[in-house]
Amino acid sequence: MLDLPAMQRLRGIKQLGTAYLVYPGGLHTRFDHSIGVCALAHRIVGALRRSGLSVDTDLEQAIGVAALLHDVTHVPFGHTLEDERRLFARHDKGTRLQQMFSGEPGEALARLGIRDIVGSLLGLPSPQSAPAWAKDIVSGSIDADLLDYLRRDSFFTGLSQTYDDRIFSCFAENGDRLVIRLARHGMDRPDARSEIIGVLRLRYFLTERVYYHHTKVVAGAMISKAVEIAVDHGVLAEQDLLSLNDWTLLERLEHCGVADAAALARRSLSRDLLKRGYVVSGASVPLPEREQWVARYHLSRASRRQAEVELAHMLGLPFSDVVLYCPALSAMKEAAVPVETTRGVERLDDAGNATSAEIGALQQRYADLWRFYVFVPAHAVKRAAVVCEKQFGVPCELVLKRV
Repeated sequence: MLDLPAMQRLRGIKQLGTAYLVYPGGLHTRFDHSIGVCALAHRIVGALRRSGLSVDTDLEQAIGVAALLHDVTHVPFGHTLEDERRLFARHDKGTRLQQMFSGEPGEALARLGIRDIVGSLLGLPSPQSAPAWAKDIVSGSIDADLLDYLRRDSFFTGLSQTYDDRIFSCFAENGDRLVIRLARHGMDRPDARSEIIGVLRLRYFLTERVYYHHTKVVAGAMISKAVEIAVDHGVLAEQDLLSLNDWTLLERLEHCGVADAAALARRSLSRDLLKRGYVVSGASVPLPEREQWVARYHLSRASRRQAEVELAHMLGLPFSDVVLYCPALSAMKEAAVPVETTRGVERLDDAGNATSAEIGALQQRYADLWRFYVFVPAHAVKRAAVVCEKQFGVPCELVLKRV
């Protein structure tokens, strides 16, 4: 499976998208990550065996293969295109995974006799159903995917943060679900609680420092707008992205024949990035209004495009020089991980849990990372702040340096 062209393509797709523009070492790829997820999936299975669960060798092999393939349908700058600008369905939720199973990877799995079980592990309808705990290893709250990318992203960006391997001794199966065991022999395990909270703190730290860094955000937003323009003009389709990597996508956009898309691609390739002309956060935008903005500018491509057209007109700028970025409301889904306590199985963030106050504070900090941006060229930054304040009714929070 590792040698298939569909897997080898992942060598050309960076795990962190445009984060390398901020952290030059962040050049690790989806291919590297996929191998790591496979390795950690086997490690979790080993921990489950030591906890007393009987795991068939054939099932373990299928879990490893599913972990290896979990990102096989990822497109260049996938999270930016799927989650941030919402151009396409998620790689693990849309039709791309079904198409992959109909092609060469599916044929290879069929020859190995594991097509149905791997399909089930990846969430596809299948005549052979995998245990729920096995699916949780590949795609759960605290899973092999998370544990690999947290450590890998931290290492390659040069940030000295990690988690302790003791976390692997906490995995168990309860009621056919993968759980984190926070109690043993009738007593709570403070060390296990500390380890799971440590993982969540690392998730927040990387979100704050890397995933939401404004330079990474603007570069990704520029590329995703270029892709949107190219798709709208019929010179690029979602299916095309499965044969492209990061560099070939940018080259294709640069020579696509659509001026706005080409301009954004050229600027991205030369790191000639747009600047923050307007920034507001949850500190200025109450939650009900944030929800309205998300519905209008995140979920609706038409409304977002109309806002960009209007702002470009008011600022006297080309359409390509105005990029509006409105993310979804932030939520730390990993806090909902099932945990086994002296009271039974519950969610880590359940009220009354011994860590609920600490988890709640961490979730609030995570939610506070939400930012609404309008990016423009440097010469238009001051005008953009004034125009956007009138347009959106909220003063810009960014204070420009005086020269």
